Amino acid sequence: MTELPFSQACENNKRPILECLRSVFDQARSVLEIGTGTGQHTVYFAEALPHLTWQPSDHPDSAHLGQDRLAACEALNLLPFVALDVGTDDWPIPDVDAVFSANTAHIMSWAEVERMFEGVAQRLPTGGVFCLYGPFNDQGRYTSDSNRQFDRYLRSRESHMGIRDTVDLEALAGSVDLRLDDDVSMPANNRILVWRRL
Repeated sequence: MTELPFSQACENNKRPILECLRSVFDQARSVLEIGTGTGQHTVYFAEALPHLTWQPSDHPDSAHLGQDRLAACEALNLLPFVALDVGTDDWPIPDVDAVFSANTAHIMSWAEVERMFEGVAQRLPTGGVFCLYGPFNDQGRYTSDSNRQFDRYLRSRESHMGIRDTVDLEALAGSVDLRLDDDVSMPANNRILVWRRL
């Protein structure tokens, strides 16, 4: 049997993320996941949160990473994978009442981050929630030495990558009627930013 693509980071953080999502998504019924990757989060969360219809998606170039794992999942609430380039204007996604994305904002270009927030806001109803997981800076400052090193690594790989600042994200979110509702600390100097649609 071929080994499935695997992320140790996903394996490490899936349980603490789930504990947050249990609370934040308690009233949600349909969730769009942006950046499914290997599918480890997708399968784990879909199985653990059966009240949610879970829609996995990722950039077309990364679609292959999670296909086999998603296909093997028997959760009835897991929808077929959708290829989604957040940088395009036409998302092939219906409206949902929640969105989850992990470790995407720092690998996207800023223009793509802007389009992600715009697309999310367009598909959420008033009160809908967007959970964005990852490392974030605060007012131009790194929150840890490990995040500083990670940011340098990202920028050495691709100039458009880098850890995003909460000040910039709040300004962007405000422009599309999303408000920061909570900021939840996670292991390994990560956080979940919880945004609500106004």
